[in-house]
Amino acid sequence: MAEQDIPLMAHLMRRAGFGAAREELEERAAKGYEETVEELLDLDQNEPFNKFRLLRYHPWTWKPGTMTGHGAGEWMHRMVATKRPLEEKMTLFWHQLFATGVSKIDHYHELSTMIDLFREKGMGEYREILLGMAKNPAMIYWLDNCENHGDAVNENWGRELLELFSMGVGNYTEVDVREASRAFTGWTLTPVPPRGPVGRHNWDFEYKDWDHDHGEKTFLGETGDFNGEEIIDIILKNPATSRFIARHLYNFFVADEPQVPAWSVTPPNNPEAIETIAQALRDSNYDIRSALRVLLKSDFFKNARYTRIKSHAEVVVGALRLVGGYDFPSPGIGNLSKEPGYMGQELLNPPSVEGWHTGSEWINSGSLMARINFTADLISDTSRPGVQNIINRLKAQGDLSPEAFVDTCLDLIGPLEVGKEVRQELVDHAGAAGALKWGSEQDSVASISRVSEMLQLVVSTRDYQYA
Repeated sequence: MAEQDIPLMAHLMRRAGFGAAREELEERAAKGYEETVEELLDLDQNEPFNKFRLLRYHPWTWKPGTMTGHGAGEWMHRMVATKRPLEEKMTLFWHQLFATGVSKIDHYHELSTMIDLFREKGMGEYREILLGMAKNPAMIYWLDNCENHGDAVNENWGRELLELFSMGVGNYTEVDVREASRAFTGWTLTPVPPRGPVGRHNWDFEYKDWDHDHGEKTFLGETGDFNGEEIIDIILKNPATSRFIARHLYNFFVADEPQVPAWSVTPPNNPEAIETIAQALRDSNYDIRSALRVLLKSDFFKNARYTRIKSHAEVVVGALRLVGGYDFPSPGIGNLSKEPGYMGQELLNPPSVEGWHTGSEWINSGSLMARINFTADLISDTSRPGVQNIINRLKAQGDLSPEAFVDTCLDLIGPLEVGKEVRQELVDHAGAAGALKWGSEQDSVASISRVSEMLQLVVSTRDYQYA
């Protein structure tokens, strides 16, 4: 892969992962774009995360208590340390789509089990993901299907299955909601006593046939004594489902779309791209990996650089991976997992079943300051291996003019594209101290300080907030 394609590789790694340092970008560029996409999709090409090492140093991550607020600690560490970035990125995607929160579940272990399911099935068939969610105890409790009985139907799960998880508003009727809900009666949860004398009861899925409505149901034009599996199969036959999931994938991986509630009245920004992804889903029997392969290799993906505002989780994980030194499960991973929450995206605790609003709604005056302060503080630590690598690459180029200094920093931290005015402000700031020099020990000390300052300015730019 040519040197000029490093920006394309960086684009791929920002979207299919959480960004990558220049060394990794160069290694992947040497393999080529197509091979890198296949490697990201083929999880067996990279070693799995070592959960047992994490448990050795942080045994609390096995079943974190709700009161600590550290329930996302294991997941945060996985996102930072994983050798399978797309696996964790898809896990984040499904967590946004099937938003389920500890505010109601009050049981981090059950939410961690849901995250594990996303990780296990997230690039497989969508049918298995939907079925897994319908049988997931946290989801059952979150959407009250444990209160859905044959003689007293609760429509919460049935409604959200159609509205937010598969088809979208405008593609079904209120009768369809009712009939789908009847099909999921008897799908409930049961407590599992803890091994010790104290502790939270875990939950298991339980199907109670005696509590299931076995009457005839008419759903999306089909009639029969449907159970939940048949409802999911009928949903997947409807073209609206492939378009709905395709739009979610486009919004997450390609470019910001309007918020989900507006989709029924607002057409996609790129209908052709949505249809391409939807067709890939239909052709592959809703195999997510196949759809991702089409998406990541498409021209509309390659040309969509800096068209998405990063989520808070992407900002935090991307910065931690950029500066390096967080692969080992050192003390503090619980606190790190809370950082996205300070910005407005508390992992494992979305604000509602609708999930977080994306795009420009990630940004307000408070969240922007939190994002900038967190990233600037991290990158100011010149002892971090990722920052050291940037300094060493600058030093290897010898003395640099203010223009070259700024351009090299932008290149090594991204490559990051900024507007002319922003670049000129950075150059003016660098020019106040003259050229970047490394000739003497005194020059080196001063230059390292200037590099740290410049990197903080770069990550504070508006442009850095985009992926």
